[in-house]
Amino acid sequence: MPNFYLNGKLYNTFTHKIFDRRVLRMQSLYEISKFCIALIPLANKYFLINSGKNCMFPFHIFKKQALNNMNFYRVISNILNHPFNRRHKLKAFNRFIKWQLASQVIKYPVIVPFTDKTRLIIKKGMTGATGNYYCGLHDFEDMGFLLHFLRKDDLFIDVGANIGSYTVLASGHVGANTISIEPVPSTFKNLMNNIAINHILPKVKPLNIALGHEKTELLITSTYDTINNIKYKEEEGTVKVSVDTLDNIIEPDHNNILLKIDVEGFEAAVLKGGKNLLSNPAVKAIIMELNGLGEQYGFDEKEMHHFLVQQGFNTYSYSPYEKKLTAKNKLDINNTLYLRNEEFVKKRLGEPVVINIAGQEI
Repeated sequence: MPNFYLNGKLYNTFTHKIFDRRVLRMQSLYEISKFCIALIPLANKYFLINSGKNCMFPFHIFKKQALNNMNFYRVISNILNHPFNRRHKLKAFNRFIKWQLASQVIKYPVIVPFTDKTRLIIKKGMTGATGNYYCGLHDFEDMGFLLHFLRKDDLFIDVGANIGSYTVLASGHVGANTISIEPVPSTFKNLMNNIAINHILPKVKPLNIALGHEKTELLITSTYDTINNIKYKEEEGTVKVSVDTLDNIIEPDHNNILLKIDVEGFEAAVLKGGKNLLSNPAVKAIIMELNGLGEQYGFDEKEMHHFLVQQGFNTYSYSPYEKKLTAKNKLDINNTLYLRNEEFVKKRLGEPVVINIAGQEI
C-alpha cells in the first residue's frame, strides 16, 4: 500500500491514516526551502571563488546538475517566460531554486500547494508535477480554461491523466465529476495518491486502461513520465495494457462535458472510438494535444481536425487573465482548444470565478 512522508509523518494514501514518525526530523519543503535560499548568497560566493569544490554547502551538486543538463538554460527561460510567471519572475526563480536544492535532500515524495483548494505530490523526475510547482499551472491556457469553464454539475473526461493535475483541478478545485484514464500502472499509482490526498475519490472514477478505436490490448512505454506512448512492438520498458473505447466507458448523463485528450499521438484512435460521444451536444469543449506524433501510428491530424469541424467544433485560444477567447479556425501543432456552442461557453467564462494560485489570482 503506497505511503509517503511529510513533516516527519507517514501518510497512508488510501486509508488517510497518519502515523507519527518522531524518528524522522525532516522539516516541510517550505522550511527547507527557506533555509536553502538563505544560504544561496554564501554558497554563490564560494562557487565563484573555487567552483564549489571546497564548499561546506553542497552548491557544487547543483552546479554539476546544471552543467550536465544541456537544457538547463532553456528550462530557466521557459519558466521565467511562462505566462503565469512573467509578472513575478523572481518568485518563479525562487521556486525553481528551492526545489532544485531541496530535491537533493528530500528523497521521497512531498506535498505542495496547487490551487488554494488543492495539493499535489511531487518528487524528483516528475516533469508535469514539478512544472505546476514552478509555473502555477503548467498548461496555463488550458488549465485556466478548465478552471473558468467547469461547474460542479459538469463532467470532465481526462484521457491521459498522468499524475492527475487536470483531474485534481476539475474535481478538487471546481468539484466537477471526473473520469480519469491513465494506462501506465506506475503512473496510475501517482494519480491515485493525488486523488487520495485531495479527498476526491467520490467525485472521480479512475481507470487504469488506455483508450483507442477498439477493445484490445497494446504495449505502452512506462519510463518516460509525461511522454509515455503506445508501441506496436515490445521494447525495453514497455508494459501491456488493456484498451477500451470512449463510447464503451462513457454514459453521457451530464448536460455539459469537457474532454481532455493527451495521448502522445494516439488521439485519432481515441476520437475514432468516441464518435457517439462526440456527436452528443453535451460535449461543449475539447482540450487536445496535437504535436505531429500521430504520423508514427499512420494518423493524419488534418483529417482528425476536419472530423471535429464536421462535428461543429472550431479552434480557439484562451487568455485566462482576460478570460478572452480568440477564434483561430486552423490547426496548430500544440495543445488545441476545440469549442462547440461558442455563445454558451462565453457566457460561462463571463461569470465571476476567481482562482488563487501561488498568491496570484486568475
